[in-house]
Amino acid sequence: MDVIVILFCLCLLMYLSYKGFPVILLAPACGLLVIALVGKAVLPAYTELFMIKTVGFIKNFFPIFLLGSIFGQFMGDSGLANSIAKAIISKIGKNKALLAVVLAGNVLSYGGVSAFVVIFAIYPFASALYKEANIPKRFIIGAILLGSFCATLGCLPGTPQIQNVIPATYFGTNIFAGPGNGIVTGLVLWLVLYLYMDSLHKKATRAGEGYGENHINEPVRKEDNDLQINWLIALVPLLIVLGINFWITYYATWSPELLEPYKAMKLPMVSSGVQKVQSSWALICALTAGSVLIVIMGWRNFVGGWKGIIKSLNQSTNGALLAIMNTACLVGFGSIISSSDGFKAILDFLMGIRIGETPLWSMAISINLLAAITGSASGGVSIALDLMGKEWLAWGLQSGVPAEVLTRIAAIASGGLSMVPHNGALITMLTVCGLTHKQSYGHVAVICLIKGSASFFGILLYYLFGNF
Repeated sequence: MDVIVILFCLCLLMYLSYKGFPVILLAPACGLLVIALVGKAVLPAYTELFMIKTVGFIKNFFPIFLLGSIFGQFMGDSGLANSIAKAIISKIGKNKALLAVVLAGNVLSYGGVSAFVVIFAIYPFASALYKEANIPKRFIIGAILLGSFCATLGCLPGTPQIQNVIPATYFGTNIFAGPGNGIVTGLVLWLVLYLYMDSLHKKATRAGEGYGENHINEPVRKEDNDLQINWLIALVPLLIVLGINFWITYYATWSPELLEPYKAMKLPMVSSGVQKVQSSWALICALTAGSVLIVIMGWRNFVGGWKGIIKSLNQSTNGALLAIMNTACLVGFGSIISSSDGFKAILDFLMGIRIGETPLWSMAISINLLAAITGSASGGVSIALDLMGKEWLAWGLQSGVPAEVLTRIAAIASGGLSMVPHNGALITMLTVCGLTHKQSYGHVAVICLIKGSASFFGILLYYLFGNF
């Protein structure tokens, strides 16, 4: 009976999220509904379980959400992101519209610009390019997805996106873990999706389908700003983020004694060791340095000068708060589910998936499913690792699977089946581009399925070549 209750409340969460209800309210409500239906006390579950797990997630990841949001907002508002996107798109040209849009997204997202910010930066140029090449506008969604939400989300080592940070934090590794596996998987995923999207473009051209008419949210072309920054210079903050993060990760030495004063104070939720927080520390330093550099380089491009910078800070801070609260509440929801007796049957099933006697298949399937259920890559991987991460790590070490491999496979799986109809990023893309699910979700669904298979390809690579 408990299993039925869990599945019912999961479906209810998915349905109401799709209908637009706020996740911050839905997650605790659906979680407490589980508690009520299985006959347990509701209020203790809310204050002593849901809230503790929610706050724990915020403690671990809020700096990354906040600084990542500020960095991305600064890149957009200073014109640096537009400079990079426009340069790449203009140099490649309308004959390769898909390649131009995808590469622009790859550069920005791998450099640390939030995938949400990339949507706003690339869409005006993508729309103009697709219109000039007479390619159906509905395919812009797939191009942006391939540019910002695929290989650079969790496959490529070192990407500052939160989906790559979360597994590293849980497994005590770093965001460069499993580089060979991540690079090969990311390149194969990129190539397969590119060929798929290219085939759709060619098929539409043969059928005589063009850009289309009567579209909404068509961008107004603006004249170049006299203060436009050269795109090569605009790349510097992105390179700084990657460079500082890499240097601190591999060359900085953190003393094990750094946390001892805080442990002695018996503060709640102090990390057990430096290795648990070193990935976060590296990104905090890198994103802070990158954000300061953007202000120095492009402060004249902020509308209103310092007032524009303050406005950017306010917008990015509000966006970060909403993003982390949504994800943290989903983690709290997962903790409530895990407290029910019925979850043991589900957990036994997921942990019982043994292909090759390692936890990799169990982990990849679980994260993909939870990402699909929650409609969130970060939410899915957070719930999965919070509930089963310790078991997977122990199982992996016992079976000879390094924590680095677990980190990379988890990061890849996080972006797998997350692009479901109620995914927040997808809804944002459709809204910004003036498109509907009916127009674009057909090819998005195929992309979602292909992305979902990427983690399994990564597992096969590990079986064939080991950790590289």
